[in-house]
Amino acid sequence: MENELKKAYLSKKIEIKSRLSDFKKLKEEDKYYELIFCMLTPQSKAQKCWEAVQEIKKIKDKTSKNIKEILIKRTRFHNNKTRYVLESEKAWEEIKPKLNNKNKKEIRNWIAENVYGIGLKEAGHFLRNIGHSDNQIAILDRHILRNLKKANIISEDKIKSKKDYFEIENKFLRYALSLNIPADELDLLFWSKENGEIFK
Repeated sequence: MENELKKAYLSKKIEIKSRLSDFKKLKEEDKYYELIFCMLTPQSKAQKCWEAVQEIKKIKDKTSKNIKEILIKRTRFHNNKTRYVLESEKAWEEIKPKLNNKNKKEIRNWIAENVYGIGLKEAGHFLRNIGHSDNQIAILDRHILRNLKKANIISEDKIKSKKDYFEIENKFLRYALSLNIPADELDLLFWSKENGEIFK
């Protein structure tokens, strides 16, 4: 498994680093739309969620009706997610001053506890997608958990509690270190392994 991973990493390293570099160059407005994207992703396809974000970008005045019309065709739980999107501008203003914190776990945990519609996984995903994860956090999505189980790092690919999330996260970070692959890059490597592309 490790040799296979290292080989896959070498073949995709340039593309992965380039993608992470793109995240760091995002304009402020684009960072805000990454927040919406991460609010939409739970139990929905990432590409469909990004399509929804592109449509939301075109709306000058966000209303429950016009947001719902976009989400209903592209995401699950569109009623809840409509509410999250309507709250997102206020949430972004609260998040911005926190981003200077060098402790990325602290920011991630604050977002998960204080922003409507965002849990630990989505908060980590958002920070990574705006270039603010600094290899300090893990996005424990299904693709990560499946791969960690395959590598015998965890015994089951389920998260039972917040405590469990933090324990698995530390195992992922140690595993990345042992492979000599930065955590953010390992995440994108696992994602591309499962989905066939390096997306976000």
